[in-house]
Amino acid sequence: MKSDETIAILDFGSQYGQLIARRVREHNVYSELCRYDIPVEELKRKNLKGLILSGGPASVYADDAPRCDPNIFDLGVPVLGICYGMQIGCELLGAKVSVAQAREYGATKLHLREPAGLLTHLSGEKVVWMSHGDQVTRLNDDFLSLGSTPTCPYAVVRHKRRPFFGVQFHPEVTHTPCGGQIFHNFLFEICRCSGDWRMGNFIEQECVKIRERVGDDRVICGLSGGVDSSVTAALLHRAIGERLACIFVDNGLLRKGERDHVESTFRDHFQLDLRVVDWSDRFLERLAGVTDPQQKRTIIGHEFIAAFRDASDRIRGARYLAQGTLYPDVIESGHKDGNPAANIKLHHNVGGLPEELGFELIEPLRNLFKDEVRILGEHLGLPEGMVWRHPFPGPGLAVRVVGAVTRERLDLLRDADEIFLEEITAAGLYRGIGQAFAVLLPVSSVGVMGDDRSYDNVVALRAVETRDYMTADWYPIPYEVLGRVSNRIINEIRGINRVVYDISSKPPATIEWE
Repeated sequence: MKSDETIAILDFGSQYGQLIARRVREHNVYSELCRYDIPVEELKRKNLKGLILSGGPASVYADDAPRCDPNIFDLGVPVLGICYGMQIGCELLGAKVSVAQAREYGATKLHLREPAGLLTHLSGEKVVWMSHGDQVTRLNDDFLSLGSTPTCPYAVVRHKRRPFFGVQFHPEVTHTPCGGQIFHNFLFEICRCSGDWRMGNFIEQECVKIRERVGDDRVICGLSGGVDSSVTAALLHRAIGERLACIFVDNGLLRKGERDHVESTFRDHFQLDLRVVDWSDRFLERLAGVTDPQQKRTIIGHEFIAAFRDASDRIRGARYLAQGTLYPDVIESGHKDGNPAANIKLHHNVGGLPEELGFELIEPLRNLFKDEVRILGEHLGLPEGMVWRHPFPGPGLAVRVVGAVTRERLDLLRDADEIFLEEITAAGLYRGIGQAFAVLLPVSSVGVMGDDRSYDNVVALRAVETRDYMTADWYPIPYEVLGRVSNRIINEIRGINRVVYDISSKPPATIEWE
């Protein structure tokens, strides 16, 4: 069933665009992310309660700047502009935007003047997160200024006659503590939403969409055993039942015992039609000598498709291929579907399937964040251990073996990773950590093993805490736990003589090393 209350987010290329949609859904209001140039007539069919204009990397005064239809202000619904969204909205309504005399990046103190409407229950000074080089430099008489920072006189504005509000900062990020209240005010004080949307609605809507699209055809699902593909398989099984066939590709880049775990879980627990393809020799042969991470991902993507072709040739009536692509994958791939976001890295599972493969792609989770996928998995009745399993990259251990990928280096990493996960689980830390794994570095280190001098491999441990996987902080694992992990890895795994701990946050670092 379609929600009667929709907040549409017009995406101008912000890497936080989907995070805005997620913040709206946290308030139990249905949200959709749309292209910035979506026709007004299409918006009229969405049962709109409000619009949000996202941030973006462009300057509104540039010739090629993304611009929305100015008629959005005639839809009769409140509009909230964030950063670039504020600037484009203000410009369309007669204000002036210019290069700021002083750029603002990071935490900034915001002084509020009017604790009402968008700023209900907020007053005085608040810490907000800024990221801009342009700003509104002149307002016409139709605007009121509601808040300012030391270098941005119009950090919060509202239009006197139209229900348009603008904030120069980013209320959607956790670094703006009052952001949740601002969204609450916009949704309930201004848009008058009832907040009755739930994840159960998403399941019903997606099942209907899948059935309508698939018809009597079959769907193949790429199953890895991770939470994303598992939830995808469960959702498709709920929608089309026996017309789903799952293919598991053993690419030789899996975690220790992964293949056995997947076979036992999905054949016994779900009773799904599971086809296992052992393609490990082919993957490792193609990866031999390759050290560039993007090239690794490209090779793995091509071989993944080849393995699917081999298995899918034995499945009759299959027209669609389902993947567990999430929104962070999409926005970090950049320029997807005309999105003007900056390119960061290439994900093999959003690179597009070649037409000659003969499948149409189904990605039912592509508008969800990881925590939303876990909630969805619980609603679908998946086992707790599967729902809360840490993410595992599509290219597998190939991007955690930094440098050349060989069987010997993969085996070293598997053993080290297993010890790390065992120890944080035994210490009761696993559920509190967003993602934890070991990385094998392309360097050797001098050590002393007994009376002998060694020159062996170095392993880095990585653990982060995060809600959305767009930003992340390193997790403060207690020293005694790190000590046990290090001792076990060095003592139990021949070929590793040094363990280090990664204390980088995202940004500037990514969660994965490659």
